Amino acid sequence: MSTDTTTSTNTTTADAATPPIDMDKLMGFVFRAVDEVGATLNCALVVMGDRLGYYQALADHGPLVASELARRTGTGERYAAEWLNAQAAGGFVTYDPSSLTYTLPAEHAMALTDPSSPAYLPGFFQIAFGTVRDADRIFDLARDGDGLGWGEHNSDVHIGCERFFRPGYAANLVGEWLPALDGVVAKLEGGAKVHDLGCGHGASTILMAQAYPSTTFVGSDAHGASLDVARERAAEAGVGVRITWESTSATALGGSGYDLVTTFDALHDMGDPVGAARRVHDALASDGTWMVVEPVAGDRVEDNLNPVGRAYYGFSTLLCTPGSLSQDVGLAIGTQAGPARIRDIVTTAGFSSFRIAATTPFNNVFEIRK
Repeated sequence: MSTDTTTSTNTTTADAATPPIDMDKLMGFVFRAVDEVGATLNCALVVMGDRLGYYQALADHGPLVASELARRTGTGERYAAEWLNAQAAGGFVTYDPSSLTYTLPAEHAMALTDPSSPAYLPGFFQIAFGTVRDADRIFDLARDGDGLGWGEHNSDVHIGCERFFRPGYAANLVGEWLPALDGVVAKLEGGAKVHDLGCGHGASTILMAQAYPSTTFVGSDAHGASLDVARERAAEAGVGVRITWESTSATALGGSGYDLVTTFDALHDMGDPVGAARRVHDALASDGTWMVVEPVAGDRVEDNLNPVGRAYYGFSTLLCTPGSLSQDVGLAIGTQAGPARIRDIVTTAGFSSFRIAATTPFNNVFEIRK
């Protein structure tokens, strides 16, 4: 009798603790998941459209039927047709059933075919595509908390990274970000000494060198293959003679007396950002400035629960955190560290002045001084 009563009580308690299933909410989540799968596949489809010239052909010659798109791009018609239908279903192109034609809207064309536009997106998709390609390696490493270095990723990660960030730098660096720093532009115009720390393919270094011909630059990065690209790009831009490239870790930054040190979207990737900040502090002139550009973020998790934060948390999990964990110290502050965490890092390193100098939908720009 006692056993039966206990069983009955436990069952009642369990039933009371289990909320009833709302079938509308369940199916709403299921269809949202279907949309997520479509978005995941579309990442590859956007890279495909960029690489095969589908978007450019639509921008230059649209509206087009599938056979004409295939002809203009030298690709198979069945691939072009299915790609177009997927793009139409996702709202990237529009479809006219009366003429069987597909159109790339002008606004979408700017985002998908114009590298000079600050809204240019193919690089964003390319780095995401490359990141997902390497994700199975991260799954295994995550079990033990191990990392994967930046140089160990496939080329879509490296190329996509530059293609994503470069339009934003081109739109903002010279016209908005540097002028937002106290007294820096006057130094650059008069002839300054600048170190671009974590320069990657050198997009930021080259933009500054083109804008300030009296200034000399050092671009450093731990990934030697990226610096090979940077050298080529600098030579093509006609500024190679004023840029010295150094393959070194952030904590081994060379030189001293710099008027400006810049770090673009790289501090959170460093294994030892505090050590790097100490080295920057020592390398700066007494009145020098460190400009740190980081992914836009708030200080609390709830501040970042939005589409941009979601993308950055994804990159943080699969790309940036593993990169930091692969290095000495492996602090792994994450892509959404927020201003308070950055301030803590630089003040720990000895800096006394810290402020947000500018913001964009994708970046925070910090001015840091001794």
